[in-house]
Amino acid sequence: MTNTVPARTEDLSHAQVQRRILIVLVAAQVLSGAGLAAGVAVGALLAQEMLGSTGLAGLPSALGTAGSALAALAVGRLSQARGRRPGLAAGYLAGAVGSAGVIAAAVAGNAVLLFLSLFVYGAGTATNLQARYAGADLASPAHRASAVSTVLVATTLGGVVGPSLAAPTGDLAHTLGIPYLAGPFLLAGAAYAMAALILAIWLRPDPLLLAGALEAERTAAEAARPGDAAGRPGPAVEGHRSLLLTGALVMVLTQLVMVAIMTMTPVHMHDHGHGTGASGLVIAVHIAAMYLPSPLTGRLVDRHGRLTIAAASGLTLLAAGIVAANAPSDSVTPLVAALALLGLGWNFGIVAGTAIITDAVPLAARARTQGLVDVAIAIAGATGGMASGLVVAAAGYPLLTIGGGILALVIVPAAVATARSR
Repeated sequence: MTNTVPARTEDLSHAQVQRRILIVLVAAQVLSGAGLAAGVAVGALLAQEMLGSTGLAGLPSALGTAGSALAALAVGRLSQARGRRPGLAAGYLAGAVGSAGVIAAAVAGNAVLLFLSLFVYGAGTATNLQARYAGADLASPAHRASAVSTVLVATTLGGVVGPSLAAPTGDLAHTLGIPYLAGPFLLAGAAYAMAALILAIWLRPDPLLLAGALEAERTAAEAARPGDAAGRPGPAVEGHRSLLLTGALVMVLTQLVMVAIMTMTPVHMHDHGHGTGASGLVIAVHIAAMYLPSPLTGRLVDRHGRLTIAAASGLTLLAAGIVAANAPSDSVTPLVAALALLGLGWNFGIVAGTAIITDAVPLAARARTQGLVDVAIAIAGATGGMASGLVVAAAGYPLLTIGGGILALVIVPAAVATARSR
C-alpha cells in the first residue's frame, strides 16, 4: 500500500478534499461503531459461559482496554510514518482479526485463545477513537473542532445498530454451528474489515500527508520572500507544551471520571432493586449524550474557544456527580439526568481536548503524539473502571460520584491557567 500526495496541491479545492475525507471517515466510523458495540455487548457473557464462572467475566474489558492502549501507540506511530490511511486501516484490520480469533476460540472452547483474541480486538476501539484526529488534519483552526465532532458523532449510529443485532447474529452463528454468544463477533469482524477496506481504497489523498505537503509549500513560499521570515520569531515552544499538557489532562480526567461513574451506576441500581431494563435505559441515554451532541459541541469549541469548553466539561462532570450522589435510591429519573450530564461532560472534554492537542503539536510529530495521548486515555479508562468498584465497596456510590466530580473540577483551574499564560 503506497502513500501519495498530489504533485500540485494547489490544483485541489481544499474544501472539496476535506469534505471527501470526512465522508469516507464517517462511513468507516459507522461500521467500526457497530463492530465496537457488538463485541462489547457480549464479551463478558462469552467469557462467563466459557469459564463457567463470573470471577473472570470482567477480564475481557480489561484485555480490550490493554489492547486498545497498545494499538493507540502503534496506530499513531504508523500514521506518523506512513499516513492516516495505512495507520487506521491496519488498526481496523487488527480488530477484524481479533474478532475472528474470538469466534475460533468459542468454537474450540479455548479460553487462552479467547483472551488473546480479545486483546487484539481492542485495536478496533483504539482506531475508532484515533479516527477523530484524521478529520482535523486538513481543517482550518477555525473549523477544527467541528471536523472532529463530525467524525465522532458517526460512531453513534453504529453504536446503536450493533447491540440491536446481537440476537440476529447469535441466531446466524447457531445456524453455522458457532456458539450463540460469539455471533456478534461475526458482525464485529465484518464491520471492522469493511471499515479497513473503505479507508484503504477511498481515503485519498491521505489527510496527514497532504497537510504536510501544504505546510511544506507554505514554508517554502515564506522562505522565498526576502526579509519576510528572517525576523519572524520562532514558535512558542513553551506555550505549545502547556497546551499539549492541558489537552491531555482534559481528556484523561474526563475519561477516568466518566468510566468510573458509568461502570458502577448499573451495579448501584441493581443493589437498590432496579431491573436490567432501567439500567439499560440509563446507559442508553448516557451513550447518546456522549456522542449525539458532538456537532453542537464542535461549533461551541470553534466559536467560544477550546479552553472555555474544556472548563465547561469539568463543571458539567461535577454537576453529574452531585446529581448522582443525591439521587433517591428508588428513583430512576435523577440517574438518567446524572448519566446524561456525565456523557455531555465527556463529550465537551473529548472534542475540546482533541482540538487543543491538534493545535499544539506540529505536523512532524502530530500522529505519534496523538497516539501517546490516547494511550493515556485508555489507561485512565481502565484505572477508572477498576478503581470504581473498590471505592464503592469501601465508601459507597455517592462518594464515588462526588469524588469523581471534584476530580474533574481540576480541569477548570488548568484551563484558566493555560489561557492566562498564552
